[in-house]
Amino acid sequence: MPADDITITDFAALDPFFRIIRQGLTGLVDGDIFFDLLAENVLFEYVISVPGYPPRVHGRHAVADLYRGYGDIMVLHTADELAVHRDPETSVAVLEYAVHGRAVRTGRPYDNHFVSVITVQDRKVTHWRDYLDPVAVFRATGWPTEDH
Repeated sequence: MPADDITITDFAALDPFFRIIRQGLTGLVDGDIFFDLLAENVLFEYVISVPGYPPRVHGRHAVADLYRGYGDIMVLHTADELAVHRDPETSVAVLEYAVHGRAVRTGRPYDNHFVSVITVQDRKVTHWRDYLDPVAVFRATGWPTEDH
């Protein structure tokens, strides 16, 4: 079932991320928008993340719910530095990439690097394991607050 009930305009702040992921998964998955690439029962694991972010999210709609408020915190402007490593025997793709934007509350620049280990079955993402630099998030958002 396509993610047609997910309004992609709700996620405009993530558009550079969505584009680089589609580019990295070209030829492996079907779908026009990011959420169409995901299996209905996809499992996301955030191995290295930030406090308050859930370590696991199960299901395409739960991922959409998690990402829906992203633009209240951060707005991405670009994504680059894509490196793609694929293992056709295990249906795993490892994407390395960077995103660049600005934190909404502080106005500070946001530059982060990610490694996403993605398993694909039947041309849909079934498992996603994510690693990021939490210090980059802290610098941009001013967390913990500098007055403490």
